[in-house]
Amino acid sequence: MFLSADGESGKRFGNETIRVTDTGRLTLKLPAALAHLANAPHGRYLLEASVVFTHRGREWLERITADQAVAYRIHHDVVRGRWYVTASWQHTPAPVLPLEAALARGVVGVDMNDDHLAAWRLDAHGNPVGEPRRLFYDLSGTTAHRDAQIRHALTRLLHHTRHTGAAAIAIEDLDFTDSSSREKHGRNKRFRRLIARFPTARLRARLVSMAAEQEIAVVAVDPAYTSRWGAQHWQKPLTSSTRKVSRHDAASIAIGRRALGHPIRRRTAPPPHDRSDRVGHRTAQAGPDTRRREGPRPRIPGPRTGCVPPGSGAKAGNQNTQHRSGRSAEQPQSWRQDPLPLSP
Repeated sequence: MFLSADGESGKRFGNETIRVTDTGRLTLKLPAALAHLANAPHGRYLLEASVVFTHRGREWLERITADQAVAYRIHHDVVRGRWYVTASWQHTPAPVLPLEAALARGVVGVDMNDDHLAAWRLDAHGNPVGEPRRLFYDLSGTTAHRDAQIRHALTRLLHHTRHTGAAAIAIEDLDFTDSSSREKHGRNKRFRRLIARFPTARLRARLVSMAAEQEIAVVAVDPAYTSRWGAQHWQKPLTSSTRKVSRHDAASIAIGRRALGHPIRRRTAPPPHDRSDRVGHRTAQAGPDTRRREGPRPRIPGPRTGCVPPGSGAKAGNQNTQHRSGRSAEQPQSWRQDPLPLSP
């Protein structure tokens, strides 16, 4: 038992057949055969119960106030014995934000897992900022329960992204459509079941649609070796006595750095011993347009010994003018040897 009607832009409150006013009054446009049942003007039937939308109620109110199209569906819940009204609408395609502009304020790298989302904010140079964030959800139960858990987790992720000031979210471009077969994963039944229930396509599509409303860009990156390299280069350096970094947190940093165009490794390999800087560390944090970022270190003028700073011998004076043993007080003069005699 249900009744549905598509919305119409330009009509009063966005729908001519099922009309819900800003005060929650619901009226139905009756057909000609049922016109004698109308209890409101213009052949409409007014319901006594009022309608309240708790989820996105403000957005719904803005649409009906502007007479934008809103579709309604009235259905009966047999188990609970209640009637429900569902409102839905479509958004215009959001303008595509250039990648450079989206990544100028940093990015939030997200590692998707079976029970949570691991997120970490990175600045424009690829450095992790603040603390990691873990957004847990439960994918057990019915399909409606899983959808609600995913929607709630993505809402918290978008709020966290806006709170940190970033304008982009980096995720892995995962595709498990053909990965639930026994030929690819062998007899690991638990892993095949995990992949089968992991809604990667649904999560990615919902994240894109929800992020477009918040004007947040979504960047999909190659998922190759993000967990392994993230744990190798970032998990141990960021772990301290007051902060425990998991493998998934380190993977979120690897995903964010790959979206920003930086290598996942923290530092590049040091130069060989025959170079002037002698195995000095070279950082990979400089931008690609920075001049001399791969060149040797600038030479500091002065003596090459580390114990004598430049200019330390300026007040020493001429050591030859001092009266010391073995040294004369006069200035040195030119000396010429006499020619040897030819005969005794």
